[in-house]
Amino acid sequence: MKIKKNDNVIVISGKDKGKTGKVSQAFPALKKVLIPGINVHKKHMKARRTGEKGQMVDMPGLVHVSNVMLVDDTNKRTRVTYKMVGDKKTRTAKTTKKAI
Repeated sequence: MKIKKNDNVIVISGKDKGKTGKVSQAFPALKKVLIPGINVHKKHMKARRTGEKGQMVDMPGLVHVSNVMLVDDTNKRTRVTYKMVGDKKTRTAKTTKKAI
C-alpha cells in the first residue's frame, strides 16, 4: 500500500470527492485509510444511565485506498513510485520526482 500515516491525500471519488485531509490511520490488511472529516456517518448512541439522553455522534468511516491520491508539495495529486537511493528504497512523487 503506497499511502501511509500522516500523508496528505485528496479524495478522487465518492460523496467527498475533492476534499483533502491527512491520513490519521492506515489499515494495510484491509487496504483502507482513516481520514478525519471524510466519509463521516451518524451513529445513534443509547443512553448509558437512567436520566441521560441518547445522542447522535459523527463517526468517521474508512476510505479505500483506490479512492484517494497522494498530494505533493505543489498541492497537485500524484502517483507514488519507489526509487533506490544507495541501499534505501524511498517513495517519490511521480509528478515532481522528489522524495516524499
